[in-house]
Amino acid sequence: MSTEIPSEITPAEAPPPQSVGGESGKESGPQSRKGLGSGLPERINLVLILVIILVPVIAWQWYDTREQITGLQHELAKKLAEADASGKESRSIAGDAAESGRRTETKLGMLETRLAESQSQQLALEALYQELTRNRDEATLEEVEQLLLIANQQLQLAGNAKAALIAMQEADARLQRIDRPQLTPMRKILSRDMDLLKAAPYVDTVGISVRLDNLAAEVDQLPLAMELRPEANPSLRQSQPDESAWLKFVRETWEDIKQLVRIQIMDKPDVALLSPSQAYFLRENLKLRLLSARHALLARDGPSFRADLDASMDWISRYYDNKSEPAAGMLATLRELRDSNVGVELPRISASLDAVRNYRLARDRGTR
Repeated sequence: MSTEIPSEITPAEAPPPQSVGGESGKESGPQSRKGLGSGLPERINLVLILVIILVPVIAWQWYDTREQITGLQHELAKKLAEADASGKESRSIAGDAAESGRRTETKLGMLETRLAESQSQQLALEALYQELTRNRDEATLEEVEQLLLIANQQLQLAGNAKAALIAMQEADARLQRIDRPQLTPMRKILSRDMDLLKAAPYVDTVGISVRLDNLAAEVDQLPLAMELRPEANPSLRQSQPDESAWLKFVRETWEDIKQLVRIQIMDKPDVALLSPSQAYFLRENLKLRLLSARHALLARDGPSFRADLDASMDWISRYYDNKSEPAAGMLATLRELRDSNVGVELPRISASLDAVRNYRLARDRGTR
């Protein structure tokens, strides 16, 4: 704060007093100088008072301003020191961040490289999986086709509906493992054919065929009717203790003579007398009849099957001893087999096989 101090007005700088006329001017000049001389000390005192008042104020203001400036300097120095420390810390953090950024970029580059490698490996694995899946599905479809071929063979050649049904059930289980929506129509056709087989009457073709084979093997053991002889009478007269030697000799001689002649009563007077060659061919023809019945069974030819069995039973009844256990057992078995209905018309299951083949053909065209 500054205070202007009025300077002392000298007499030379004071304006000359105005005079009115000559006398009055001469009178007023001394008076004005007298008045001026009396007011000057008052002004000087006033100035001194003002100076005495203003100097402490100015000194106090100067001291206060200096203290403020010093405080501001200290504060500014502290702030500058803090700013410098913060700047160093910031530069250190920035350096660490830059180093971390470089490491991150390096790691990111490595990750991108590994990601690219993993993506290529994933694509390769997907292609391999698709190839393996395609090969597995193709192998499964081939197995299903083979099973259906076996079912057709069992049904058409052997007439074994049970074996054909088992093969078709196994084929359906293989298709179920693949679990593809595209296989649903095929499985419906397969299910329909299996229902037809389940509804068809069951004929134990294999069992009947085995029994016919066993009968053919037992033909050689059948006794011919012409070979039947009456049983020897085991009840001979016991010798008496008191019997003489002569009577004993006569009795034994008579028993020997009776053994020389046998009288046989034939129930059927028309029993054929066969030579050894004729007996051999009779047995072979009977075997052929049984084998022919087996072939008629496999061909599901009911009339031929029954005709062969009727001829076999007629030959056994005419030429063999029906009272013997082998002949009686064979006749009973033949009568039981004749009552079997082997001429049942079995359903065709070619629709399932055609469906599998058509699906494989369409699949091959789609992959190409």
